[in-house]
Amino acid sequence: MGTDDKIDNKAEELKGKAKEKVGETTGDEELEAEGHTDQAKGNIKQAGEKIKDAFRS
Repeated sequence: MGTDDKIDNKAEELKGKAKEKVGETTGDEELEAEGHTDQAKGNIKQAGEKIKDAFRS
């Protein structure tokens, strides 16, 4: 299950980057902010997975 979570978290981060770029390109500040939020969520979840991995070792 850990690998699936890591993939989902990375996908969320990449989705956020895409939203941010589209928001920048179109001038949609709300979409750009959403992108930042999605990236932050993905990064936080990835950090949590790294902590879990550290305790498993």
